[in-house]
Amino acid sequence: MKIGYKLIAEAYSPAEMVRQCVRAEEAGFDFVEISDHYHPWVSEQQHSGFAWSMLAAMAAKTERIELATGVTCPFIRYHPAIIAQAAATTQLLADGRFTLGVGSGERLNEHVVGQGWPAVHVRHQMFRESLEIIRLLWQGGYQSYEGRHLTLEDARVFDLPDELPRIVVATGGARASQLAAELGDGIFTTEPRTDLVEAFTAAGGQGPRYCEVPLAYAPTEQEGAESARRLFRFGVTGWKVQSELPNPVNFDAATAYVTTEDMRQAFGCGPEVTTQLAAAQPFVDAGYDHLALINAGTDVDGFFEHFTTELAEPLRALTPAG
Repeated sequence: MKIGYKLIAEAYSPAEMVRQCVRAEEAGFDFVEISDHYHPWVSEQQHSGFAWSMLAAMAAKTERIELATGVTCPFIRYHPAIIAQAAATTQLLADGRFTLGVGSGERLNEHVVGQGWPAVHVRHQMFRESLEIIRLLWQGGYQSYEGRHLTLEDARVFDLPDELPRIVVATGGARASQLAAELGDGIFTTEPRTDLVEAFTAAGGQGPRYCEVPLAYAPTEQEGAESARRLFRFGVTGWKVQSELPNPVNFDAATAYVTTEDMRQAFGCGPEVTTQLAAAQPFVDAGYDHLALINAGTDVDGFFEHFTTELAEPLRALTPAG
């Protein structure tokens, strides 16, 4: 079991994200994962720094902790050739500590380049082609590719690490889990769903299984729930909403009726270890072995201290029920 920390790049400045990564290493976390967004989700967040610049700074300022994107869409806003180069460079700068988390994206971030937002079945096709291009470029040498949606012309990534980054594929269904087994090295999800793990392993997948555990550390449960509503209420809308809305104002409208009680039901709110363990247990039961803790609460540094002194040991001791 590895325990990570979610760097919420939409809620904090780039410099603060780097500082939190350093603090996470000091607190004993095994990895951090950072979102790769162009826009924040809701109007209260007010940040969205460039993930790859922050990752470079994190690599320079840490020694042990693993780094990951959680997650990058490798098409539309980017071309997969750029992500192949960026991930290889980050792996070199981090001395082999980087994992490339990838997914099929959200309109929130991808529409900004004016190329439209394809239907979901087209996005899945583009996602596969993107992974094929990244794998091709990581073979070394000059490469070309002509797919249904994406092309690559005589390109080469010159600086390749001896150990390539792992590719962890975000999944919300059997097809994505099977793609992760075929072209990835692991899966990434935000739900404690056993079926996603089973589809991955049934297709031959043997790599790490990442997830995000929703917590909101605060002096009281109510304060935690209120902070979670302010910063993370978009998370209870479901993927069909999250992938389709274009701007924070749209998410503000879509989440206007989300209550603090809704957040209390979805997040482990407050200071109690038992509450936090209860939020993590379903993910452990479902077979996930890389738990990234979200802290949507009011006290960032207090949570790091809490993790070190109270939460880390019992969390690492969790085993599947039964």
